[in-house]
Amino acid sequence: MSEHEAHLRDAVALAQDNVAEGGSPYGAVIVKDGVVLARTVNTIHRTNDPTDHAEMVALREASRRLGSRDLAGCVVYASGQPCPMCHAAMRLSGIREGYFGYTAEEADRYGMATAGIYAELCKPLEEQPMRLRQIRPDDREPPYAAWREQRNKS
Repeated sequence: MSEHEAHLRDAVALAQDNVAEGGSPYGAVIVKDGVVLARTVNTIHRTNDPTDHAEMVALREASRRLGSRDLAGCVVYASGQPCPMCHAAMRLSGIREGYFGYTAEEADRYGMATAGIYAELCKPLEEQPMRLRQIRPDDREPPYAAWREQRNKS
């Protein structure tokens, strides 16, 4: 069995254990240079935090352990295809490699909604079910230039 398969099997086992405890069927493992930094599950059922997906919990744990928000070089193993939020968070953290066991379409057959969200996000804003509209303050400059200036000072 390859290292990738072993970590993926671990993520799936975590998901199965989480279901037995009343949680959602998602587990995640993050590894860097052969060291497991995080082994987590979806904890929404415990915290009522809708962002506590297994991958998000794992990203937080790995960031704490490394003392950095930059997770470049880490590999994510997820029991199921990461949702758009988790996928984006992985990219924003610098992760460039991940593996998952089951597709979003497979999960949808059992009542999950990830594949539908991916499809909705591909539509123009005005066609998405959640209303999201820009209201640009006329008298304010965007904060991005100040942010870049602060970064350049560091």
